[in-house]
Amino acid sequence: MNIKPIKTKNKYKLALARIDELWGSNLDTPEGDELDILIILVEAYEQNHYEILPPDPIEAIKFRMEQMGLKNIDLVPIFGGRNRVSEVLNKKRNLTVKMIKALNKELKIPAESLIS
Repeated sequence: MNIKPIKTKNKYKLALARIDELWGSNLDTPEGDELDILIILVEAYEQNHYEILPPDPIEAIKFRMEQMGLKNIDLVPIFGGRNRVSEVLNKKRNLTVKMIKALNKELKIPAESLIS
């Protein structure tokens, strides 16, 4: 196993291809160890070269609604009315601090995802 830091996009692509080859290797084998190390190196490269932007707040709300099987009407207690729910989800009204706190508390959506 000759593993070096990933410094170029080409080496990154090669590492991803090798991970695909090693995927499913047994733990505590040379292949399993190589897979673990390559994953760590790829993650480090991605953190340095690819910025992960926070999700759009409305998309975060819709995603959580889907996960929880909620409908727009279920958000009325959080937003304070049917019209307000519709306006927020259609991006015609901004979230208020009160709404953000309620979404965080009731739906467990991280506040960082709601602030932007």
